[in-house]
Amino acid sequence: MQSVCRDYHTGQTVVRALIDADLEVGAGEYLAVVGPSGSGKSTLMHLLGCLDTPTSGSFRLNGEEVSSFDVNRLAEVRNQTIGFVFQRFHLMPRSSALANVSMPMRFAGLPAGQRQERAMQLLHRVGLGDRVHHRPSELSGGQQQRVAIARALANDPRLVLADEPTGNLDSSSGQEVVRILEELQQEGVTVVMVTHDENLAARTSRVVRMLDGRICSDTASPTGC
Repeated sequence: MQSVCRDYHTGQTVVRALIDADLEVGAGEYLAVVGPSGSGKSTLMHLLGCLDTPTSGSFRLNGEEVSSFDVNRLAEVRNQTIGFVFQRFHLMPRSSALANVSMPMRFAGLPAGQRQERAMQLLHRVGLGDRVHHRPSELSGGQQQRVAIARALANDPRLVLADEPTGNLDSSSGQEVVRILEELQQEGVTVVMVTHDENLAARTSRVVRMLDGRICSDTASPTGC
């Protein structure tokens, strides 16, 4: 990202959610984005995940200028290059864990047999091999988040974006989720995580701090704005 801004219009009011953001994330990094509510963290995450596009500035993903992507190309990038893990899980409530994990592969056009086999492998990887046919309501919060991580990995993404992944979990479940994210980074996946948890941020290799829509520090060790 170079000089990236994101403005939102509410009637006659312009809200500058992100201001002149310069950020470079290399392959295989483990990065935390930290800041108070309203600091621009979610806006930054949405832009990184191609869920939104900048008002101005340049954002290049894998060397390609995102502003040149049409709607179909943005959807393809989100499906095949990026995995998302959300605080509130966003699982399909009436579908099994297996079906939830299989869904991104369905959109990618994988045959049913391959989808089921890979979904089973991913659920076993996150420790839910005995819960593949359970619906979200039959799973604990920590188990639901592990289903969400398995779903994020469905199409073997190069980048995983985790937005407060431990925010709704007890400490034990949160530690398990963090362990999985750290394993992914050790395997070469780029992990960018938004968090309010300073202890969690300290476990990453790099911390970006935000305040009032701006990146105010970018360091290898946690420091205040």
